[in-house]
Amino acid sequence: MEQRNPARERVRGIVPKMIELSEQVIYGDIWERPGLSKRDRSLIVVATLIATYRPEQLKGHLGRALDNGVTKDEIGEIITHLAFYSGWPASVTARRIAAEAWLLLAMCKGSAK
Repeated sequence: MEQRNPARERVRGIVPKMIELSEQVIYGDIWERPGLSKRDRSLIVVATLIATYRPEQLKGHLGRALDNGVTKDEIGEIITHLAFYSGWPASVTARRIAAEAWLLLAMCKGSAK
């Protein structure tokens, strides 16, 4: 089972069963299935979150995608590609969220030195 996530911890007291299901089913089962690599799953999830305009969830999944081997350049390509399939506004928002995520990541790496 994956480590506890700060975003899930903030709402655990409000929706404990939902968090339990997320951890057991989504991350304990679906993400661990052998049919797709975690990298491929991350590509799918990032694209889906952009296409369905889910900016709050995208924030966390961008970091997971990087951890799973998706590159920043590939995420940029996903955002650009989806501008023509799921709408310019969704991609503009995704671009902003990615820029904020990269800045935060750089700041965290800088403070870890």
